[in-house]
Amino acid sequence: MPSKRGCFKMLLLLALAGALLVYFVGEVFFNLNSNLVAVSVLNSAQPLQILSKRGAWKPATGLTPADLAAAMIERHAETGMRWTTLKVRRDNGVLAAAAQRVFGAEVHVITLVPDRFDFMTTFQSKFALTTARERMAEQNLWFSITANFRDPKGRPMGWVYHEGKQFNQNFGEWSGCFFVKDGRPWFGPKSLLNDVPGLIQEGSQVYPSVMKNHTIFPYVELQPDEFFDGTKISYRALGGMRKDGTIVFVLSGDGGVMNVGEVTEIARKLDVQHATLLDGGRALQYSIRTDDGPWHFQAFNTTLPFTHKLLERQRSPVYIGVRRKAPVIVGGTIE
Repeated sequence: MPSKRGCFKMLLLLALAGALLVYFVGEVFFNLNSNLVAVSVLNSAQPLQILSKRGAWKPATGLTPADLAAAMIERHAETGMRWTTLKVRRDNGVLAAAAQRVFGAEVHVITLVPDRFDFMTTFQSKFALTTARERMAEQNLWFSITANFRDPKGRPMGWVYHEGKQFNQNFGEWSGCFFVKDGRPWFGPKSLLNDVPGLIQEGSQVYPSVMKNHTIFPYVELQPDEFFDGTKISYRALGGMRKDGTIVFVLSGDGGVMNVGEVTEIARKLDVQHATLLDGGRALQYSIRTDDGPWHFQAFNTTLPFTHKLLERQRSPVYIGVRRKAPVIVGGTIE
């Protein structure tokens, strides 16, 4: 009898160790905690709520711009760059409430001043698939994020410019874009390409554009699923700009999944003038350089070479990169 009891304990310990190993692998490579939250709210019909400074949960539509600014928790700040976090949640029953209580959910807002940073597209030769982490390390970037969509073979879907040269062709009528003209970055609808004079130095066609001149395009609310899965709750990434040129990114963090209307509404209340979405969903990944070293977000597996569609690693061909400008030397001093 004692030997049977000992065998049972050993099996129990082995099972526990195996479960912990599976959990560890899931969290490290597949962002398991975040995706448990995402799955728990996937079919919710309730709006995204943001935790206000006073501790009350309110939908984005119920917050004033001042309320939203006060709700931001600062994570990192340096000259020309600020990274803040919004705590969010979404009602969808007991399981969703438990997942969000245990693992949390957040949306990140990153602002960058172009006077202090250079913006560019970054990719490998022949658009070999890569990651935000690799682009940051190889090119000494302060920020990197997935740009446009890719086809099943991994090629970028849309035009790509780098150092004044076009590297890929236009894709249909996709409405959004990131580009740099005369050293200044722009994010928004493709009509900006005609509005802003000059040649494209850097750029990427993206999809969909959501805002111009502080006005959200009607299809975002009225026809969100006619051209794209606008009502789908997923990992989202929005790139936008204020009138003064400040670039604003509104990004899903762990568990902070949104529909297109929600991420756009947050951007509107952050005084964004023009905006477009970047590639999101499982493909979303971005890296931020901080005083403590690089911080990386990946929605799903980017490392393990699984071939199964549900587990395949998410690596993209084109990223938007941001690098700190070299200091200007005037009269023997650095400014």
